[in-house]
Formats: sequence, C-alpha cells, structure tokens
Amino acid sequence: MDKLKMQTPNRADENFKKLAALFPNAVTETVDENGVVVRAIDKDVLMQEINTTVVDGKDERYQFTWPDKKKSVLLANAPIAKTLRPCPAESVGKDGTSGGFNSENLYIEGDNLEVLKLLQETYLGKIKMIYIDPPYNTGNDFVYEDDFAQSTEEYLANSGQYDEEGNRLVKNMDTNGRFHTDWLNMIYPRLKLARDLLSDDGAIFISIDENEVNTLKSICDEIFGASNFISELIWAAGRKNDSKYISVSHEYILCYFRDAQYIKEHKIVWREKKQGLSDIYEEYDRLKKLYGNDYTSIEKSLKVWYKSLPDGHPAKDHAHYNKVDHKGIFFASDISWPGGGGPKYNIKHPITGKNVRIPSRGWLTSEDTMKIWIHEGRVNFGPDETAVPTIKSYLTEHEYGVPYSVFYKDGRAASKRLAALMGEKVFENPKDEDIIKRLVEFCGTSSDDIILDFFSGSGTTAHAVLLANAEQNIKRKFIMVQLPEEISESNVTSEKSKKVARNAIALCEKMGVPHNICEIGKERIRRAGAKIKEENPLGTMDLDVGFRVLKCDTTNMKNVYYHPDEYNANLFDMLEDNIKEDRTPEDLLFQVMLDLGVLLSSKIEQTEIAGKKVFNVADNFLIACFDANVTEETITAIAKQKPYYFVMRDSSLANDSVAANFDQIFATYSPDTVRKVL
Repeated sequence: MDKLKMQTPNRADENFKKLAALFPNAVTETVDENGVVVRAIDKDVLMQEINTTVVDGKDERYQFTWPDKKKSVLLANAPIAKTLRPCPAESVGKDGTSGGFNSENLYIEGDNLEVLKLLQETYLGKIKMIYIDPPYNTGNDFVYEDDFAQSTEEYLANSGQYDEEGNRLVKNMDTNGRFHTDWLNMIYPRLKLARDLLSDDGAIFISIDENEVNTLKSICDEIFGASNFISELIWAAGRKNDSKYISVSHEYILCYFRDAQYIKEHKIVWREKKQGLSDIYEEYDRLKKLYGNDYTSIEKSLKVWYKSLPDGHPAKDHAHYNKVDHKGIFFASDISWPGGGGPKYNIKHPITGKNVRIPSRGWLTSEDTMKIWIHEGRVNFGPDETAVPTIKSYLTEHEYGVPYSVFYKDGRAASKRLAALMGEKVFENPKDEDIIKRLVEFCGTSSDDIILDFFSGSGTTAHAVLLANAEQNIKRKFIMVQLPEEISESNVTSEKSKKVARNAIALCEKMGVPHNICEIGKERIRRAGAKIKEENPLGTMDLDVGFRVLKCDTTNMKNVYYHPDEYNANLFDMLEDNIKEDRTPEDLLFQVMLDLGVLLSSKIEQTEIAGKKVFNVADNFLIACFDANVTEETITAIAKQKPYYFVMRDSSLANDSVAANFDQIFATYSPDTVRKVL
C-alpha cells in the first residue's frame, strides 16, 4: 500500500515538473554556490523553444516590483505540514441546529495563507467566485506579519511568524518605512494561491480603497493577467466630512476573470436583476387597489411617486416605466427602425380610423408582425393619428440588465442592520450583505457552486450567500476563512472603537466563547440563518443555513513520519505510532480528505464493523478506519463495499495473518480499490 504525503505540495516543484513536461530538452543540472548539484533550466534551449526573449534579472524591462518580492513568491510556493481539524461541537447543522456536522458550508479558523495552501489540491479549479475585503492599508490596519527578515531556510519552514507577544497580526502604521512593502508582501502570496482555486468560469472580487487600489491593480494584472481584468466597480457608500480637501465617498471593487478567453468562447454573460423593482411593484399594487382600472390616475400617481423618491433610490432609475395598462407597467419605447431604412407602410389609428404618421426611419418590424403586435395590444397609440405610435416595453419583461460599474449604497445601513441582528454594534465597518449578494447573483453562480472569502471578518459573505440562496432557491456553498484575531480594547484608540470592542467582548462572554473575531462571525451566520428561516419558513425548509467548523493546526503526524531517516533505528520502539497522541480519528479523516482531494463538505457516515469505527465519505468514494487491531472481518466487509479509496493506519492490522491476507481480500472483492496507509 502507498503511504500518504500528509502535507501540502511544494508548488515550486510542481511548476518545475510542468515546465519539464513541456520542454524536457531544457532540463539540465548545474552546481550551486555551495558546490551542490541542483536541477536547472537551460535558458538558451528555452529561448529556442518559445521563440522569444528570456529576460535576465539584470536587464531593464517593464515590471511591478518591491523589496522582498522574490521571497513573497517563495512563500506562496513553500510547502507546510499543517492540517484542518474538525470541530463538530462548534458546527451548525443544515437546519440551523447546533452541533450538527451535515452542512456543506465551511467555516475555517486559521491563517488564510496556510488554509489556502491546504485547500490547493482539493479545491483546485473548483471555486466559482471569490470575494475578499482585505486590510485597506490606511495606516491603522492590522496586516499578517509574514517575517521576511529571517533566513531563507527559516522562511520556507514557516508561513509566517508571531511577534514577541504571540500576535499573528501587527498594525501597519504609515510611519513604517516598509508601509507599502509589508502590505504587498502580505497580499501577493495569498492572491497567487487564490488564483489556482478559481474555476475556468470563475471570478474574483476584491474590495479596496484609494490607499492601495493602484498597487492592487498592478498585482492582480500580474497574477491574473491584465487580459482577465473585468472592471473597477465604484461603490458610492456615503458622504464623508472628515477631509480638508475632497470628501472621498467611494470605494472600489476590482474584478478579474480566471480565464476571459473561456468566458468568451462559452458565450457567458453577466446579468443582474434591476434594483428597486420590488418597491415599484409594491407601489403599483397599492395604486391598483386604490384606482382599480383607472389607468390614467394610476399613471399620474406613479409619476408623482417616482419624483418623491430620494436621490440615489434604485427605483428612480426606472422612472421611465410610468405607463400602465391591463398587463401592468410599461415604458413607451421607440417603434422605429434603429439607424433608418426600416419598412414603411400604413397603419390605421384604432379610434380615428386614419393612417398614423410613419416614422422617418421606418417601422421597427414587418407589416405582418406589426399586425400581430397590434392584435396583442402591444402597440401604444397616441390620442389621434398625428402622433407616432410606440411599442409597450413591460417592466416584467426587462427585469434583468448588464450590471453597472457605479452604484450607490449607503455604507451606514449595513452597520445598522448588523447591530440590530447582533443586539449591539459588535463589528466596525462591516461590508454590506446586499452588495455582496448582488455580486453572487450576477456573476452566474448556481447550485453547488462554491463561494470563498478568506478575509471573512464578520461573516458578511456567508450571510449574502444565504440570502441569495433563499431568494433564488439555489444551493450555493460557502467557505469562510478567518484568523481568530483577539478582540481587545488595547488594539484600538478611539472611544467609539473601544465601545464596539467592549460590546463584542460582552457578547463572547455571554456565549462563553473566546474573545475573537471568529466567534463573532460564526454567531452572525447562526443568527442570519435563523432570521432567514423565520421570515420564510415554508420557502426555506431545504435551505442549508449551517456550517462545518474546521481549525487550522499542526499536522496530525509526528516528525518521524516525514523524516524517518533522521531517527536512529533503536528509537523506533519508542515511536510505535507515528500519530500524535491528542489526535482523534476524525482529525485523521480530514487530513486524509485533504491529501486525497476529497471535498471537505462531502457527506460523512460513521458506522461500526466488527467493533471498529469506519468512516464512509461521499458514498463509498473513500472508506477509512483508524482503529487498532483491525481483523479480517472488518477488512472483508469494507472490501465488499468497493470503495475507490481505502485508508488505514500503517499499524492497524491485528496480526501478521491479517496483513498477509489483506491484499488477497481486496483482490477478491474490490481489486480496483486504491489502498493507502498513514
């Protein structure tokens, strides 16, 4: 049986293999500065193969760089020996009940760089949409402190360092001489890893403000490719009065495709339901009850209502839909041929019986089709024949359109809604769940698509996915990743921020949980799910409002598992088991799932066979048993289920007789099963 790796791959090795597969004749060896023979790529051969210039580091060329960029690339590629440990007690079931572990959503606690590496093989090309709201680098933001001052060997051995007080995040002050460098070093490797997780038709959305929008655009052009840039959305979030010169009242959302060519070839388009329609329909229903079939009165009142709306109200964008008939609200649209040259023929006015005026550009359609439109009541005639008719464009037939790159949404509203949901203001400046919901909906996500947010903060993206799923009856899944950052009054300076921190701490105390952002985020998702189901109990019966909690931790395996050659043979009796003593079978199962590329949201069934605990994952795709003293009875029963993978401990078999018969049992009942050990 093969032994599992139980650690993330070295991405540099993987990239070398890809290059070697494409150009095997360019692979060579050389001697490094220490006299050691190492692998290499022959630059001259590579230049001949690709018929272009390969630039040396000393050559001038266009590039975006900063101090320590090379180490930032190494950081993204370096392997780690970590795992994700399940926490069923903190999880929420599909129906919203606590302690369940059947949800297909994930909430992962840990350093997002480490988590992104752990997800690489399992979720490679499987994420449809990524939304992140990273630190904006305003001079007061906390950023991940990935230590670039250590040696390369130390650097590669760790994904980042804690400071002297054990903090994973440090405040990036604008007085810091590495102000932009530290932020770039933090964001670059995370985006580099995120790119590979996106599906061919996937897209990433990144919120940012004016402080780093230009540098972020340069990074994304390099990582995702400038040709995959979609747009720079402008979010007008409300006027600010704290500026001496110009009130900057907007933020940005940078959008990139994973593969714009794939999008083009498959004729994929983005459309969103126009904003404000529900308000229009609600007002129309009110007027209909008030005036019945008096369409003239309804039209007059509808126009007055549009004018009464405040600036920025989304319904105001549709004020031209102000005509009404028995079919509903419509816009009197132009019925002439665009650009001219359309057919010209006579049409009689239904009241005067005289021929109406023919538009100078000709009619929009043929005479036969026009007769059908008139019969269906789609042609809107004027009071007499002197007016050119129009075509009725009903609002219900034009509810979707191309998303606009500029939109208005007061940012204070999201803070108020979250405070109402949580009972107090426990999080500063949360993103608006309605805005993210719009992104989720218009970028074409559908059932079983996965939305990832690896700076999940208060859990806004998860809330947005639940809202979108409930409204559209679609079963999208989310993966939230957040470092369990401590909530403390000492981390903030203003009295307003200290009050928010005190509220958050009080909530954590009430729940009996640690004082960190993850606990606030998880509670927000719980409450949001409960509220959605409460407001629409019949329509959300099958809605998955739960999440599986996983926590990033050190590997389950002892060091001898990875480096057996470093241990003396006489020590192995002391190391009968290569698995850490505090790890559970469930811990081992999830590390195996990561290693084999099995989705962490897969269905898991636990049974007992001949007294041994057996896990069945994804309906026989993976069966695992990590108990000791496994007998032939257990092995035979498992083999008869014909799993694709079977995994067990290296020392699990009860005796030599079982070990001797192991392969024969599988050869008899399930010869194609891939058997692995750890």
